[in-house]
Amino acid sequence: MDELMAQRVAKLDQLRALGMDPYPTRATRTHTAAEANALVDALPEGVSEAEGVVAQVAGRVVARRDMGKATFIDLLDGTGRIQVLLRQNTLAEGLYDALKLIDLGDFISATGMPMRTRTGQPTVGATTWAMLSKALHAPPEKYHGLADPEIRQRRRYLDLLGNEESRERFKLRSKVVSGIRRFLDARGFIEVETPVLQEAAGGAAARPFVTHYNALDEDRFLRISLELHLKRLVVGGFEKVYELGRIFRNEGFGLKYNPEFTMLETYEAYGDYLQVADMVEEMVSTVASEAIGRDTFVFRGHEISLARPWRRITFHDALRQYADLDLEAFPTAETLRAELERRGLDVPPTAGYGKLADEAMSFYVEPHLQNPTFLLDYPIELSPLAKRKPGNPRLVERFEVFIGGFEAGNAYTELNDPIDQRERFEEQLRLRAAGDDEAELMDEDFLFALEHGMPPCGGFGMGIDRLIMILTEQPTIREVILFPQLKSLKPDTQPTPSDTAITSSPAETAGPTTPSPAAAGEGAGG
Repeated sequence: MDELMAQRVAKLDQLRALGMDPYPTRATRTHTAAEANALVDALPEGVSEAEGVVAQVAGRVVARRDMGKATFIDLLDGTGRIQVLLRQNTLAEGLYDALKLIDLGDFISATGMPMRTRTGQPTVGATTWAMLSKALHAPPEKYHGLADPEIRQRRRYLDLLGNEESRERFKLRSKVVSGIRRFLDARGFIEVETPVLQEAAGGAAARPFVTHYNALDEDRFLRISLELHLKRLVVGGFEKVYELGRIFRNEGFGLKYNPEFTMLETYEAYGDYLQVADMVEEMVSTVASEAIGRDTFVFRGHEISLARPWRRITFHDALRQYADLDLEAFPTAETLRAELERRGLDVPPTAGYGKLADEAMSFYVEPHLQNPTFLLDYPIELSPLAKRKPGNPRLVERFEVFIGGFEAGNAYTELNDPIDQRERFEEQLRLRAAGDDEAELMDEDFLFALEHGMPPCGGFGMGIDRLIMILTEQPTIREVILFPQLKSLKPDTQPTPSDTAITSSPAETAGPTTPSPAAAGEGAGG
């Protein structure tokens, strides 16, 4: 136990000695901080007290100012901050002296009349107080927050304690997710849940995590996509379905990659990829405007507008425009590999034609797609679950939507020919046998479902984390996931309380202050 923690534990013992339970079973709160502040703000001009009103507020102690026989304490709850005034002549005997046992980070309640101080600060003039939870570590430095991203991401609770901007970011994430649900529900979609543990990890080109099912003595895969089970539901008669769920891909970490991420997938019977594109434009622009109040922002130095309509360009035309590369001139994997190697690209030796084309697109095209852009009509080798494009059997009806220079979503006119689908899966198995461990796996039950008939269908997948990155202007996916995956720390490298906290700051010994205002899978983002 370090010295600062030992001091707090000693105060814990002193509270108990005074007959004060530092962790009482129940707490009563009659007013939130926002409600108490509103009571004072509503007082007529010249009136400084809400006579006849008793407010019991509760929250974390975030500031304290001792001024002789009066002490000001600022409490923070989920609605904001409220100042509490505790005076020696209004508290019961012993309660004022016991204030020395309160530290920053403690939770307390205070009861009294809402009032306005001489400086105009909304305040609760307390006649009593109680300890609700004694904190044994000091909170993070409250003015600068936590600067170390490793600590912020590994111990998110400390980040949320010390960084108001971080709290607001995750509140916005919740607003975006709620907005997506409202949008889809209003269009007649129903939300469903599908298995996380699956017999076959399909629906995307990714390496799965493998676990063992003890009760069945069988291995299972953590899902890499929501797609195949959602399409089973379309076969079963649900014409508009969606799921917001966690996806797991056993791949590397990066600025836009986390092995565990949140995916939205939607499937609409009797639709195609162009109808889906119209819906995506409307959904993202509408939800963004509702959540952040605007449809323009700056991301990675680029001014981005979500205003409709969004640009649409084919996969082949984009490579011609940005790389002067005509895929028609390189129709085989061998010729395309040779051309990319001639250009100096480092391409995987086992990559098939589709993956080579995708490598070229990622290198030459992606960085230019800052404003929302639909990249249409992909090589069939890249899209084993999409329907062929009429008039060109080497292409499929697929788009990927790019915002801010990276992929944010992916959509198909879904393949519903079970014989064609089986042939595509078999080709994927050949790629896997040749060394491509991200090629699709065979899913016999999904094929059996298709054999019962699936109506024409448009499907879409979007990485929620990447969308939040863009809307909150964050450079890395870890800043928009509350608990990102990180390498485990060895015991001797664990951060200590002294790495994240302080015991006091000059502002905490000054007079009353006005609180600062609140701060405002590869397939589809993993």
